Amino acid sequence: MPSPNLPSFGSAHPRTRAAGFSLIEVLAAFVILALVGTALFRLFSGALGNASAADDYSRATLYAESRLANFGVETRLREGTDEGTSEDGRYLWRASVARYVPPGTTPDMEAATDAMAVRAWRIAVTVHWPGTAGSDRSVSLSTVRVALKE
Repeated sequence: MPSPNLPSFGSAHPRTRAAGFSLIEVLAAFVILALVGTALFRLFSGALGNASAADDYSRATLYAESRLANFGVETRLREGTDEGTSEDGRYLWRASVARYVPPGTTPDMEAATDAMAVRAWRIAVTVHWPGTAGSDRSVSLSTVRVALKE
């Protein structure tokens, strides 16, 4: 006599389904995992690209600030332009020095400033460097300095 818990061959009791995952369920889980993984990798690579761009902007700004600080210290202030490259060759800079005339200055006021012993100069520095995908990036800084007339 067969055991009541085990189905016998030809018995009227249907077999129970084995516990576990089917191949379709496992494949669907892998597809979902791959899609989520791809989205996360894109997110992280975009964050790394943004961090790299922020580093480039910070370096360019520091370089422009140092170029601004050199005017009037290493070189005397006179009207004109100057340009060059950074020590590593990555950043190109262009500086211009021009007389500063405040907005709303009348001809009488301008004549009075010509008689003064000092002059106001506007110094502008623009730093360029190659960005991603061939685009050109730049940072521009400017300031006004007062110096003795020569």
